[in-house]
Amino acid sequence: MNILLSCSGCRNYLVDFFKVALAGSGQVFVCDSNPDAVSLQEADRGFIMPRSTHAGYFDRLLDICKQNQIGLLISLNDLELPLLALERNRFLEIGTIPLISDPTVIDICFDKSKTYQFLKQNNIPTPKTYRSLADALEAIAIGELKFPLVIKPRWGTGSIGLEFPQDSEELELAYRLVKKRLTRTILAAASSIDLDRSVLIQERIVGGEYGLDVINNLKAGYVTTFAKRKLSMRGGETDRAITLDNLDLIAIGEKIGCNLKHVGNLDCDVLSGPQGYCVLELNPRFGGGYPFSHVAGANLPAALIAWAADKSVDPSWLTIEPNVTSSKCARLVTHTIKYSGSPTPLPLEKVTTAVG
Repeated sequence: MNILLSCSGCRNYLVDFFKVALAGSGQVFVCDSNPDAVSLQEADRGFIMPRSTHAGYFDRLLDICKQNQIGLLISLNDLELPLLALERNRFLEIGTIPLISDPTVIDICFDKSKTYQFLKQNNIPTPKTYRSLADALEAIAIGELKFPLVIKPRWGTGSIGLEFPQDSEELELAYRLVKKRLTRTILAAASSIDLDRSVLIQERIVGGEYGLDVINNLKAGYVTTFAKRKLSMRGGETDRAITLDNLDLIAIGEKIGCNLKHVGNLDCDVLSGPQGYCVLELNPRFGGGYPFSHVAGANLPAALIAWAADKSVDPSWLTIEPNVTSSKCARLVTHTIKYSGSPTPLPLEKVTTAVG
């Protein structure tokens, strides 16, 4: 089986994890819109693609999968997920299984207002969230909401547009600034769905930060949860963490997996405050916290490959050892792509330019 990681960026660890899991029975391919993406250097073959919003993107992605007998397609980008969910059947028709949830599930996770509604409907604690400045100010006036607060894009990714106002003046200024700046970011298209309500105001929970890998199989059935405490962050991503055997966090993961019915991995952010654990975000993809589960014994790549091939899964692939602390660190990767005085690279044996 061959694997294709799309929007692979600098996630070389996933390239390595899947290579080991395949054990020579297939190859790992990657594609990215950035010709300098380091994952292009270490995959068995890479493709430089246009952005996923390009009119011909999925036709080219489909062609790559067909020509290279891709058995499993895995997107690693929040902005690509809603688009890939709509294209799912086209890939299934050529024998490629996209690791993608139902469009409704993707919408619940991508639209943070719908995330809040989903969590409330399923009695899963989550910070109070408001879709308009007027609603938030009214909640403050009646004592329902107190500073400090969080301002964030309704359709967000990474740490784009995060602000932490301390009083009403900062709240109004930051709200308007974030709303204005969104139109100049990669979130512009998504925010245009409802620009007037494209920014959320949320209760800020100050406490411990946790991450969950909520694992469902390819039929959206719940399997297990890996829990970690985040010890440090860098660039909006977990930089150091310790694995946990925490029954309360695992129960939260099970409740989410059974009710959301996502496919594969769900990266989930959790905060602990005075009233207990609160779920903050749901990201239906491999997240930056998965490597900490992997080094503690998990092997989700192997499980995904087995599920895709309709084979049995080794139970050890879906367990982790608690109290394992690990950190990410930078390393150097030599680029073999040559340039010719323009930003367009000359195609090499391993890297194919898939733009027209």
